Formats: sequence, structure tokens, C-alpha cells
Amino acid sequence: MKNTIVGIENEYSVKVINKLNGLLANYQIHYQNLRGLHWNIKGKNFFELHVKFEEYYGDSQLKIDEIAERILTLGGTPLHTFTDYLEVSKIAVGKNVSNDVEAVNLVVAGYSQLLDLEREILNLSGDADDEGTNSMVSDFISEQEKTLWMLNSWLG
Repeated sequence: MKNTIVGIENEYSVKVINKLNGLLANYQIHYQNLRGLHWNIKGKNFFELHVKFEEYYGDSQLKIDEIAERILTLGGTPLHTFTDYLEVSKIAVGKNVSNDVEAVNLVVAGYSQLLDLEREILNLSGDADDEGTNSMVSDFISEQEKTLWMLNSWLG
């Protein structure tokens, strides 16, 4: 069986690339939701959430780049159009959300969806002996689990 330049069997690589592109699409929608929340949040929690959403979208932007570069490393082409993102993503688009509780619930739903996808990728990349993807996704999971705990604590 033929291998990629990093020594992963092509059959597994194609499957991992497809899942990573799904993660990329979902991250792009999650990122855009966070930007919109940062811009549009109102109310007594404005100062706290405005800063927090900026922190989250900055982190998401870095992860988007890591995912795209991992796809390229595995020999794939990252999705790069909003049409593709909207077709592939399972994360709901949050339009004109300005209420604090509604905003945090949207972020929780986004992170939960990302975690589901990341766990699928972790299983698949483990089967492919793809330590690079495993390591990246494992780091994402541990950060997002803590973030979800904090957001759910905020919600009470």
C-alpha cells in the first residue's frame, strides 16, 4: 500500500483528511459566530463576554490554521470557501445574537459539536497511526472540555 510523505497509508490519510475538512468547516462557522457575538453582545455582562469572545475567536483562528496545515501535510486540500463551510458544517449559524445567555448557549453548542467531531477524528487517526493528527486533536479536546466546564458554570 502506498504511503503519504509522512508515512501514513493513503487509504487512512484520505479518511482523516475528509474528517479534518469537516472539522475545519465547523471551526469556521464557530469562529464567525464568536466574532458576531463579540461585536453584538449587550447587557450587564457586556465587558466580561466581549473580552471572552475575543479570546475564543483568537484561539479558534489559530486552530483553523493548524487544521488546514495538517490537511496539507497529509496531502489534502483544505476547504476554503464559505459555500463549502456552510454545506459541511453542523454548527448552527448564530445571527444577531446579543443576549448573554443565548450567546453562551450558542458557544456551548459549538464547542460540543467540535468535541464530537474531534473524538471521531481521534479514533480514526489512532487507527491510522497518525500521531501528528492525534496530538493536535488531543490538545484541542482537553482545552475545550475545560472551556465547556467553565461556560456551563457561568450558565449556572
